[in-house]
Amino acid sequence: MQQLSPMLRRFCLLALVSLSFFASNAQWYDPEKVNKKAGEIYGQAYEDAQAEDYNKAISKINKAISLEPRFVDAYLSRAGIYANLKKYDSSVLDFQKALQLDSVYSITYQLPYSISLAGMGQFNNALNAVNRFLQYDKLNSQSLRAGNYRKSVYEFALDYEKKHPANNYVFAPKNLGDSANSTALEYYPSLTIDGKKLVFTRRQSGDEDFYESDLVDGKWSAAVPLGGKVNTTLNEGAQNISQDGEWIIFTGCNYPEGQGSCDLYISYKTKQGWSEAENLGPIVNTDYWESSPSFSPDKRDIYFSSNQPGGFGGKDIWVTHRGANGKWGRPENLGPEVNTSGDESCSFMYADNQTLFFNSNGHKGYGETDLYLAKKINDSTWGKPENLGYPINTIDEEGSLIVASDGKTGYYASDKRDGKGGLDLYSFQLREDIQPPKTLWVRGQVFDAKTKAGLPSSVELTDISSRQRVSRVQTDENGNYLTTLPVGKDYAFNVTRKGYLFFSANYDLNDRGIDSVFTADIPLQPIESGAAIILKNIFFDSKQTALKSESMVELNQVIQLMNENPKLKILISGHTDNVGKPQDNLLLSNGRAQSVINYLLASRQIAKERLQFKGFGETKPIAGNDSEQGRALNRRTEMSVISN
Repeated sequence: MQQLSPMLRRFCLLALVSLSFFASNAQWYDPEKVNKKAGEIYGQAYEDAQAEDYNKAISKINKAISLEPRFVDAYLSRAGIYANLKKYDSSVLDFQKALQLDSVYSITYQLPYSISLAGMGQFNNALNAVNRFLQYDKLNSQSLRAGNYRKSVYEFALDYEKKHPANNYVFAPKNLGDSANSTALEYYPSLTIDGKKLVFTRRQSGDEDFYESDLVDGKWSAAVPLGGKVNTTLNEGAQNISQDGEWIIFTGCNYPEGQGSCDLYISYKTKQGWSEAENLGPIVNTDYWESSPSFSPDKRDIYFSSNQPGGFGGKDIWVTHRGANGKWGRPENLGPEVNTSGDESCSFMYADNQTLFFNSNGHKGYGETDLYLAKKINDSTWGKPENLGYPINTIDEEGSLIVASDGKTGYYASDKRDGKGGLDLYSFQLREDIQPPKTLWVRGQVFDAKTKAGLPSSVELTDISSRQRVSRVQTDENGNYLTTLPVGKDYAFNVTRKGYLFFSANYDLNDRGIDSVFTADIPLQPIESGAAIILKNIFFDSKQTALKSESMVELNQVIQLMNENPKLKILISGHTDNVGKPQDNLLLSNGRAQSVINYLLASRQIAKERLQFKGFGETKPIAGNDSEQGRALNRRTEMSVISN
């Protein structure tokens, strides 16, 4: 075939995916023989495209095609412009027209054609197109690499479809409307635990600030800037509001007191509005780049992205833990399961404190930056990340995603065609197989059992079956706390405070609805002679004295209490219901109390003379024995203070 003229060649390279070669042995199309006037208009379109005035370029290409209906290069170039504008449906039609006109001349454009097909989610057709491209015997090494890379992407997409059938799932993002969105750019949404306050970043006239909108009767109120001092003349971005609505963590770049290019800052809600932001300091922030932070539900951890040394690639996800002194600790890398040699960013920890959403261009995906979720196995180990799949992920860049505490509703920013201007905020329903566990609200107060005064404390919540800590919530100054927990499990609630016996209770949340509020008020007994608590997380099989493994969390709490109070002496007492013979119940209760003592002694941390045990059988009921509920209350293990 004849080579393209210099003008035509430059234009195709600009508008399309660049290729360093062209097909030979064309059948009939000759770019040097197109209508002269059409060629001149096409040249003007090139100038418009070079200036990124794509609408003018398309308009002139349309005129050129009207003069030369078989203008193959014009169709190919318009297809490239449409692809650049992410109008993949129009791009595909133009590629198909060019291929129909002259399939030999257009053979090398099977690669960008395949990309536009993939942009529409037609991965099988895209795979066929790229295979035709790879069959061309005059490809250079660069083109072979590009083709084989796209082939692997399409094969991944098709394999994902097989493993994750849609089951009638419809991806239908809904614009949040004029109250939240505007002609400016809105992005990086975050929600409070009840889903009723939305905080996001708005960029207008080059300045980024935080705005809030409230959900009232199912509609978002008109967004207003956050009150107080958190917004400044500098740019505030990539924020996350804590689930209780009391703290905001965000990214500040090029602040005068910053450690590096971008640092993490925190602001607190006060009666006067949001406080002036505080830099998290040199332990967390570095000379490098820290951004896109997210609180854990209990505000004990901050997940964020950084390119600081010690990672696995460009940008990694790190976590910093808040210590008992309220200070944030040295960041820890989430490790090679989550992080790659590429970039990981935009982390969001879901309400279950186990499911982390983030984006990455290093894990297997659809071509650029995709969204993933990873499950926390324990405090230092993560499961293999899972791609969220098409159409949540596409061949283009995906940004941040948050998921409401219902486990179903996602929020993100997009530049879809129905937007109010630039990036807008949208909500959508997650596909069922990638929905994290449903959660419910848990609230209550920690207070002194004698004076009823609220006590600032830390409430630790543990999954009884796995013995894994799910959350550790710090109360406010009046002892009030609010958090979420996944439904369908049994949980142990533990509270420790100096000068008090620890509190423990277990709750069955299997049958709780996600819209319900579970209240757990927590009285703490001052450590004094005669004070007693029921150890509610000590478990035995029926008529057995051997401790079940689920009891270890609570027994370790007893050991900690004894270590923190070296003069404390305690009595462990066992109790039963009235089922069976009294003598058998007495022996059973005594054996169970002794099992507890044996475990404490086996720790080699507590002197024998500080421990006593006694079984009382059925002689000290705390409820009636005429119902299973009452009998369950009577089957208990108690700890009482002998002296301190």
